[in-house]
Amino acid sequence: MSATVVSADVQRLPSPVLRRFSWGVLAYFIAVILWGALVRATGAGAGCGNHWPLCNGTVMQHSASVSTLIEFTHRITVGLSFFAVVGLAAWTFMGTARGHLARAAAVASVVFTLIEAILGALLVKLGLTAQSQSPLRPAFLALHLTNTLLLLAALTLTAHLLSRRTGFLRGSVRLAVPFSAVATVIVVMIVGVTGSLAALGDTLFPVTSLGEALAQDFSSTSGWLVRWRWMHPTVAFVASIFLVWLLARAALRKTHWDNRGLVALMLLLLAGVYVLGLLDVVLLAPLWAQVAHLLCADMAWVSLVVLTARLALEPRNAE
Repeated sequence: MSATVVSADVQRLPSPVLRRFSWGVLAYFIAVILWGALVRATGAGAGCGNHWPLCNGTVMQHSASVSTLIEFTHRITVGLSFFAVVGLAAWTFMGTARGHLARAAAVASVVFTLIEAILGALLVKLGLTAQSQSPLRPAFLALHLTNTLLLLAALTLTAHLLSRRTGFLRGSVRLAVPFSAVATVIVVMIVGVTGSLAALGDTLFPVTSLGEALAQDFSSTSGWLVRWRWMHPTVAFVASIFLVWLLARAALRKTHWDNRGLVALMLLLLAGVYVLGLLDVVLLAPLWAQVAHLLCADMAWVSLVVLTARLALEPRNAE
C-alpha cells in the first residue's frame, strides 16, 4: 500500500520552477516585513498622510520628503506582494494534483494577505502611525503582527509542501501533532506580539541612556506600553524553554526526515535572536539592530514552521 502512495506522489511532483518561485515569494515577503519595520522605526508611517491607497492624494510623488519616499516604497512593495501571492496560488492550483495540501496553504496565504492589507489601511486611515499614542494603536499592531506571522506560516507551508517528494496529498499523510510543537508555535507567536509592542515603546518613548531606559521601565508615571517592555524578554525566555524541548525531541525522534540539520540551524538562529536582542537593549534600539533582530526572528519562525510541519504531517509510508 505504501509503495502505491509513493508512486502516486512521484507522478504528481510540482515543477522545480514552481518550488523555487514559492520560496522566492516567501523571501520577498520577509523583505517587505523588514521594510515595514523601517517605516515604524523611522516614524515614516504618516509620510503619505491619511490617504490610502493613494499617497498624499496622488499616485506620482513630486519633491517628496524622505518619510514619504519610505512609506510610498512600502506601499508599492506591499501591492506587488499581493500579486505575487495570488500568482503563487494560481500556479499552485494549475501545477499540482487535486488534494495537494499546498493548495490549502496557498489559499490561506491569499486570505492573510488581504487581511494584512485591510489592517494596514486601517492603521493609516485611523491615524495610528508615526508618533500616534492612541490606545488603539497597540491593539491594531498586535493584530497586525499576529496576522503577519500567520501569513509567513502559510507561505512557508506552501513552499514546504510543494518541495516534498512524498506525503503532500490528502490521505498520504497522518496527523501527529505533538503537544510540544503546538505549545511552542503559540508561545513564539506571543513573543512576536510582545516584541512588536516593545519596539513601539522604543519608537514612541526614546531614551538617551540605558539607565534612563531602566528608570522609565519601572517608573509609576510611565505609560503601560513602556512599563511592559520587560515582558518581551521574559516571554522570550519562557519560549526558549519550549523551543529547546521541541528541538531536542525533533533531533532524537526518528521520522521520515533527518531533522538534525534543521535543528542546528534553529539553534544558530535562536542564538542570533538573543544576541541581537541584547544589543538592541544595550545600544538603545538602533535601526540596524532592530532590523537585524527582526530578520533573525523571522527566519527562526520560518524554520519552526517547517520543523512543525515535518513533525505534525508525516507521510504514511514512513510508518
